[in-house]
Amino acid sequence: MILGLPIQTFTVIHVIISLLAIASGVLVLIGMLRSNRMPGWTAFFLLTTVLTSVTGFLFPINGFTPALGTGIVSLVLLALALYGLYSKHLSGAWRWIYVTTAVASLYLNVLVLIVQSFQKVSVLKPLAPTQSEPPFLIAQSIALFAFVVLGTLAVTRFRPAAITAG
Repeated sequence: MILGLPIQTFTVIHVIISLLAIASGVLVLIGMLRSNRMPGWTAFFLLTTVLTSVTGFLFPINGFTPALGTGIVSLVLLALALYGLYSKHLSGAWRWIYVTTAVASLYLNVLVLIVQSFQKVSVLKPLAPTQSEPPFLIAQSIALFAFVVLGTLAVTRFRPAAITAG
């Protein structure tokens, strides 16, 4: 039981939140590439991405794992993204810090999706049973390359009008 829910139910909720975070993050990234702030989708993306990491910490895990490390890094990145967007209003360097940390947070969610897919999806599992085989490494490499390119483009293209506090 986690938060009074059977672990299977909690897992389904966690996965749904994670998929919503990824889908909304893709929309926000497209918005960044078009210099469109998309405040509603951005808030939803940041919220669901925080919830993905937080709910991930609630699973019964013994010892420190790569998943816990990813969650910690994600929350640090999200704290910077939230601060840059909502406290610093994307002023000065906070624009590129926000874009970089938001895109990196999305990448980490996609990275976890790739890992979990190769662990749990019956069609993918035999292709990379130890997650060191070429199909797994290729999927990770493609994702990393795509996010570096898209993140770089987003940093250069995302130049929305100044946000005013209030």
